[in-house]
Amino acid sequence: MRIFAPNDVIAKSRFWYFLAKLRKIKKANGEIVSLNKINEKHPLKVKNFGVWIRYDSRSGTHNMYKEYREMSRCDAVVALYQDMASRHRARFRSIHILKVVEVEKTEDIRRPYIKQLITKDLKFPLPHRQAPKRNKNVFAASRPNTFY
Repeated sequence: MRIFAPNDVIAKSRFWYFLAKLRKIKKANGEIVSLNKINEKHPLKVKNFGVWIRYDSRSGTHNMYKEYREMSRCDAVVALYQDMASRHRARFRSIHILKVVEVEKTEDIRRPYIKQLITKDLKFPLPHRQAPKRNKNVFAASRPNTFY
């Protein structure tokens, strides 16, 4: 079982929570043998991640698939929690992560907000750049021009 949590204590608690839902077992009848942190194979490479979640809103339970472009699975999950908190007002306790998969092929990407980032020779223009000041006057007679 892969649990995403900020620390070991919350990870153990979430483990017992999910195990109680999967099997008829409680904490008194079991033991956690080991707790391993899984590191990313290529932590400096930008990857696309698909995340399947199930969350409880004010009106009911919903299934959802979201995509994120991040450096690691953990970063994608952090982005998921931030995104769900802002767009859907969903708290950490109400979100269940079912599966996190790295999307290798660009054809498999479903969401348009991720597709626009995988185009070749993508450039981000910086239109309002201010030229470095030569003589550094505090007051000037005219407004500075930022279109170059």
